[in-house]
Amino acid sequence: MSLGRESIDAKGRDKPLLVTTFLVALICLWSFLDARDPLIWWMEALPVLLVYPLLWAVRGRFRTTALLNILIAVHAVILLVGAHYTYAEVPLFDWVRDAFGFERNHYDRVGHLAQGFVPAIAIRELLIRTSPLRPGYWLFAIVLFSVLGVSASYELIEWLAAVLVGADADAFLATQGDPWDTQADMALAGSGALLAQIVFRRLHDRQLTRLPE
Repeated sequence: MSLGRESIDAKGRDKPLLVTTFLVALICLWSFLDARDPLIWWMEALPVLLVYPLLWAVRGRFRTTALLNILIAVHAVILLVGAHYTYAEVPLFDWVRDAFGFERNHYDRVGHLAQGFVPAIAIRELLIRTSPLRPGYWLFAIVLFSVLGVSASYELIEWLAAVLVGADADAFLATQGDPWDTQADMALAGSGALLAQIVFRRLHDRQLTRLPE
């Protein structure tokens, strides 16, 4: 009876990850089919293809909160939409550009805001569960600067891709002629990290306390 109850409990705890994985898999299939640029698709979708197998591999030892599962799924969808169309050519944001007179397609900005927002909660969860750090000013600052480090690393990866691939990497860079694109991307990631910690701190703390030991 005990083993049966444990099995049911384990399935219940896996449900958020199972549901989000299924939904992301459907979006991934759509994104891959008839993608505008196959090379860019692999470059943009690679984080999604790496993260979900990792989440399932560690779920027995490190089951993530429902909040983090949902945020990872949202970020995955943002990445996969950008991978399908390329970030500079997402149709909805072309319409927004034309309707409001913007100079560029701003979908790339949404991606970099998410690049700070979602990793902030992931890093926060990892630090609270694996280090002596507890919620407070030090944790807030370390999460922020860790996200900025992740963002800087991603910008370096983009630079390396441009060096290795050449002109074919323009869609991956998505600078759209903006000389300050790198700085704007990092500023948005930092803003996302600040916003995530302010908005979700209490909810995240409650969900962390309910995780099984």
